[in-house]
Amino acid sequence: MGGHGAYQERSVMAHDSAGGKLRRLIQTGAIQVPGVLDAVQARLAERLGYAAIYLSGAALSASLGLPDVGLITLTELTERVRGLCGVTDLPLLVDADTGFGEPINVERTVRLVESAGAAGLHLEDQELPKRCGHLSGKRLVPTALMVQKIRAAVAARRNPDFLILARTDARSVEGLEAAVARAQAYLAAGADGIFPEALESAEEFAAFARAVPTILVANMTEFGRSPLLDFSRLAELGYRIILYPVTLQRLAWKATEEGLRVLREQGHQRFLVAHMLTRQELYDLLGYRDYEERDRRYFAASSDHKPTCQNSGNSP
Repeated sequence: MGGHGAYQERSVMAHDSAGGKLRRLIQTGAIQVPGVLDAVQARLAERLGYAAIYLSGAALSASLGLPDVGLITLTELTERVRGLCGVTDLPLLVDADTGFGEPINVERTVRLVESAGAAGLHLEDQELPKRCGHLSGKRLVPTALMVQKIRAAVAARRNPDFLILARTDARSVEGLEAAVARAQAYLAAGADGIFPEALESAEEFAAFARAVPTILVANMTEFGRSPLLDFSRLAELGYRIILYPVTLQRLAWKATEEGLRVLREQGHQRFLVAHMLTRQELYDLLGYRDYEERDRRYFAASSDHKPTCQNSGNSP
């Protein structure tokens, strides 16, 4: 068991856990992990052969019309985690920001995110109000406080395979050497791996990997401080989890803007149809036929019941 004391009340078989799946994946090599926000994106990722998915705090904030400055709540995060884990078998890594408070708050964050079905989470060493990792003006908590948060997280997890990663934003605030020193302190406190945020060149990614040989996360977010390096290059350097946190959302929201513009200007959507999921493609993702078949089977003995899932042809 990874926890102790009050956190030992429930035993989870490691080989059955989402965390166990994620650990086995990264033991065999690097993986591409796209950020997803909803069930359809999660199922598309699964269908297209991705091995894991990610929930970005920045993307979740944006989906609620909020900037990434620590405004989302633990309840909002946990609800989204539960929804994603309920529709796919892919292990989900979660951005838990600063842990929603002090070390005692971090305990509860880990317990709720793990119980919602996630494979693991990462915590960052920023002060509240936090900022997007690729913006200026960030402030860091003392290393000692972050160490306490990591200890709390490790103690709180029920399954030792639940992955606890420590993100450091020190590169942009204190420099690369300080980021390395913080990473080593976080590993000593029990973190399973390190997420060095906002490294500024391929050389820095390489130098960090040499200095901190552990499970490493690379953040390939667009329009930030880090160059968009090839997956194969990052894997070669030793990074195991390559995140694309907001890529799908940026694409989807830009397409939405274009769709609204065309609809407004043209008065119809005929030019857009070729760029849409078809009705059948969406139904396949949602498992529509399976629902219809089960509905008919459940009520087969009732001659006066019409299945609720029958497709009228006018459904959306």
